[in-house]
Amino acid sequence: MRYMATYDLMETMRNTNQWLGATARTMASYPIFSAVPNPALHWMAAWGEVTERAFERMVVKPDWGIRTFTHEDGKDHLVEVRTVVEKDFGDLIHFDVVGREEQPRKILLVAPMSGHYATLLRSTVKSLIVNCEVYITDWHNARDIPVSAGKFDVEDYTLYLMEFMKFLGPETNVVAVCQPAPLTLAATAYLAELHPEAQPRTLTLIGGPINPDAVPTDVTDFGARVTMGQLEETMIQRVGFKYKGVGRMVYPGLLQLASFMSMNADRHGKAFRDQIMRVCRGEASDHDAHNRFYDEYLAVMDMPAEFYLSTVDRIFKRCEIAKNEFVVKGHKVDMGKITRVAVKTVEGAKDDITAPGQCIAALDLCTGLPAEKKASHVEPGAGHYGIFAGKSWRDNIRPLVLDFIDQNADKPMPAPKAANVA
Repeated sequence: MRYMATYDLMETMRNTNQWLGATARTMASYPIFSAVPNPALHWMAAWGEVTERAFERMVVKPDWGIRTFTHEDGKDHLVEVRTVVEKDFGDLIHFDVVGREEQPRKILLVAPMSGHYATLLRSTVKSLIVNCEVYITDWHNARDIPVSAGKFDVEDYTLYLMEFMKFLGPETNVVAVCQPAPLTLAATAYLAELHPEAQPRTLTLIGGPINPDAVPTDVTDFGARVTMGQLEETMIQRVGFKYKGVGRMVYPGLLQLASFMSMNADRHGKAFRDQIMRVCRGEASDHDAHNRFYDEYLAVMDMPAEFYLSTVDRIFKRCEIAKNEFVVKGHKVDMGKITRVAVKTVEGAKDDITAPGQCIAALDLCTGLPAEKKASHVEPGAGHYGIFAGKSWRDNIRPLVLDFIDQNADKPMPAPKAANVA
C-alpha cells in the first residue's frame, strides 16, 4: 500500500494544482470584476489559465495532429491513423494517406518507451510521409494496462518488435530512435537467425545507447552510480485506484517529469513566467510556440517497472547488447547473424544524452555484415533531439537516411518532389 499511496498522492497534487488553476481563472474572469480594472485580476486569470493547462496536459495523450497531405498531384489527401497490429502494451499503427498510391519505401519507426508518447516523433513522421509509407510503434501508458496482461520487460519489448517486423515483411526499412536502438538491433539479429525470410531490408539506428560505456554521459554515470535496489525503492510505485492498471508496478510519468524539469528548472520556470505575461497582454494563442512545446513535453506516461529496471540493469549496467550477451527467452542473440540487413548509425556531435561513439558501436557488433552494408554519420552541431527532429533532421539527416534506403532497395526510387503536410 505504501507504493500505491505515493502514486495517489502525486496524482492528488497534480489534480489539486489543475483545480487551483481553473478556480483562479474562473474567479478572476467574473464579469463584475471588469467594473473595477485591476492588473492583479488579469495576472490571476493568466496564471490560472497557464497552470490549469499545464497540469491538465500531464494526463492527456497528445493527438497526432496529422490530418491532410498535399501530394505531388496537387490534391489534398486525408491522413488516417490506422491500427494494424493491436497488443496489450503497444500497437503498430500506419499513417494511411487516403487516395495515394502505395509508396515503395516502407518505414517502421521504432519510438522510445522512455516517458513520452510516440507523438514525440510527430515531426519525424510528418517529414517521412511525404514519400514513404510510415508505420510506428505506439506504446501504451502502463497505468491503463490491467495487471492481468502480465509483465513487460526488455525481452518482451524485443519480441514485440520481432512480431511487428514479421507483420510488415522483408521490404521494411526500420528506423529506431534513441532508447530502443539496442533492442531493435537485437530483434533484427534474432529474426536473421530464426526467421531470415522476415528480416528487414535496412536498419537505421539514431542516437541509441548500443554501448553506453563507449563515451560516458550524465545518463551513464547515473546508471553506474545507483544500485538496482535504490532504483526500485525510490522510483517504482503501484498504480492507484483511478486507473485500469491499479496495482501494476510502474515508473510513474509524473516522477519522470519531475526529474526532467529539475534538470533545467531555471529555464522552465522562466518559460512559464513569460507565458503568463503573454497571456496577460493578450499575446498568447492556443497553438503558440510555448503551448506546442509544453503540450508534448508535459504529456508523460508510466513505464512498466520491469521494463525500466531491466533496461538499466541489462543495457546500461551489464551492457549485454554491447558485449553480445543478450538473451531472449533463453536464447542467446548473436548480432553476428546479421548478414543481409544494411545497417546505418546516426549520431549528433553535441548529443549529451547518447554521446557520439555509443551508437556506432553497433557496426562493430555486426561481424557477419560486409563493409559495403555498413554506414555511419555524425551530424555537426546537433544535440540529441536535433538528430530526429528540427532543421538538422530535415535538411541533412533525413535525406541521408532515405538515400541509404534507396541504395539498398531492389530497384531505384523516383526522385522526391516537394509536398506539404498539415
